[in-house]
Amino acid sequence: MNPADLPRTVAHAVCRAVEDGELGGAAVPERVVVERTRPGGVGEYASPVAFQVARGARLRPADVAAVLARRLNGVPGIGRVEVTGPGFVNFVLPALSAPEVIASLAALRPSPTRPTALRPSAPHPTAPPAAPAGVAAGLRERVVHEAVVRIAHTQGPRQDAPGAPTPAAPGAPAPGAPAPVAPVPPQDGDVLARYGNDAARWAMLAGPAREAPAFSERLLVQGEDNDFFRVRYAFSRSRALLRNARDLGFTPAVGEVDDARALLRPLADHPLVLEAAAHHRAPERLARHLVELSDALLDFQYRVLPQGDEKPSAAHRARLALAEAAGTVLAGGLSLLGIDAPERL
Repeated sequence: MNPADLPRTVAHAVCRAVEDGELGGAAVPERVVVERTRPGGVGEYASPVAFQVARGARLRPADVAAVLARRLNGVPGIGRVEVTGPGFVNFVLPALSAPEVIASLAALRPSPTRPTALRPSAPHPTAPPAAPAGVAAGLRERVVHEAVVRIAHTQGPRQDAPGAPTPAAPGAPAPGAPAPVAPVPPQDGDVLARYGNDAARWAMLAGPAREAPAFSERLLVQGEDNDFFRVRYAFSRSRALLRNARDLGFTPAVGEVDDARALLRPLADHPLVLEAAAHHRAPERLARHLVELSDALLDFQYRVLPQGDEKPSAAHRARLALAEAAGTVLAGGLSLLGIDAPERL
C-alpha cells in the first residue's frame, strides 16, 4: 500500500465501524489526515482521525482509535497499526514498491502553468484571485497566496474552502488558517533585482509565513549548503541521467528497485505533502519536502547508469525510471511554488 492510499483506507474503516454500530452516530470525516510520524513517534505515519470521530461516537478518542486499529490491522498492505498517546492511530507499512509509487504519482492532478516574473508595482498578469480581505497586498503576501492557490488546485475544489480543524499528529502544527504573513524586510535594494525572481520566491516560501524570509547571499551560491540550488540541481541531474542513458542506448522502464528506500519514501509521501500543504495553507511544507526529495535523488543518482564495462540491464532501466519520476516531482513542485526548473545548471 502506498502512503497516499492510507486516508481512503482509514475513512473506509470509519465508515464500516459506524455501519456496524461500533462508533454510534459518528459521521465519517470529509478529510482524514495522515502524515509522516514526527521524530520519536511510533511507526511511519500517524492519523488524528479518532479525535474527529470521538464526539459523534460519544467515546474517548483512545477508544475510537482502538476500534479503528483493530479493523485496520491485517488490511493488505498495512504491516502494523498501533494506538499512541490520547488516541493517535499509527501505521507501519511494508517495503515500498517502485512501480506502485510511480503509478500513484501519475494519478496526481496536473499543476497549472507557473506565473511569469514578479512585478512588485503591478498585479501579476496570470495571478490567481486576489488575496482574501484582511490580507495585506505586499509582495510576500501575494507570493504566498499565489502558491497556496496553485497547491490547492492539485486537490480539487474542495480544498479551496477551509476544513474543520482537527488535532495535529504528534509534533505537527495545529491546522487552520495560517498565521499573519510576515512582510518582506527592507533589505539593501530591491530583493527581486538583487536575487532574481526564482531565488526571491524560494526565500519567501521556504519558511513559515509568520517568520521573515531569509534573504542572504547564500541564495545565489551554487553549493550544497544552498537548499534552493540543491533542489534545482537535483532536477537537472535527473534530466542529465536521461540524456546520458540515451547516449548509452537505453531508456527508462518502470520496475522494482531494491536499493532505493531513501528515495521511494519521499516520493510516496508527495501526495500527502501536497494535501497537507493545501489544507494548512503552508507552501513551506512543499518546499521542505522538495529539499528532502532532492537530497535522496542526489544520493541515488550514482547507482542509475552502468559503471565501467557494465552493460545496461533491466535494473538500470528501472532505476532510471525512478530517477525520472523524482525529477518530474521536483519540477512540478517548483512550478507550484512559481519557480523555474532549468534542465541544465
